[in-house]
Amino acid sequence: MNKQTKRILISALLVLLLALAAVVYSACDKETIDQAESNEQSETVSHEDSNSNTVAAPDFTVLDEDGNQVKLSDYKGKPVVLNFWATWCGYCKMEMPDFDTAYAKYPDVQFLMVNVTDGVNETVEKAKAYVEAEGFSFEIFFDVKLEAVSRYGVTGYPTTFFIDKDGNAVAKQSGMLKLDVLEKGIAMITE
Repeated sequence: MNKQTKRILISALLVLLLALAAVVYSACDKETIDQAESNEQSETVSHEDSNSNTVAAPDFTVLDEDGNQVKLSDYKGKPVVLNFWATWCGYCKMEMPDFDTAYAKYPDVQFLMVNVTDGVNETVEKAKAYVEAEGFSFEIFFDVKLEAVSRYGVTGYPTTFFIDKDGNAVAKQSGMLKLDVLEKGIAMITE
């Protein structure tokens, strides 16, 4: 291989690496990073109803692992932890083991682990494969029409809502949750 061919090959590789770096950078959700950093500092769950007024949690329809439609309202009468996540989200992956621990510890709480399934960055197959590979025991649900994301105004991942047995949104946490903060949120909807 002559010098000119080597230079062209090296230049093409550098351009490819720069393009790849740009794609990875644009895929990172800056808001999620900022929220997770602030969560590490605050370690609190914010109350949705600062004036003691309850806020009805918006209903939505997602799909279960078998492709059946499931609505949030199907779980009225039971406290719900609603978590929005994706496999491409590093903070989502970091908090998943704590959600699995809480799922086993709180059988009277419904965990709606809603995968943000846009069909491009995230697919049903990717999400199922990830959960299976990690051995998580909670059910996952798929927001293939992004209806739930839209109804809840979610713009960064992960985001978690705590909904009481009467269907009221009690608290919200944007960014990654550690187990102790997750349990504080669960206490708000089970007391």
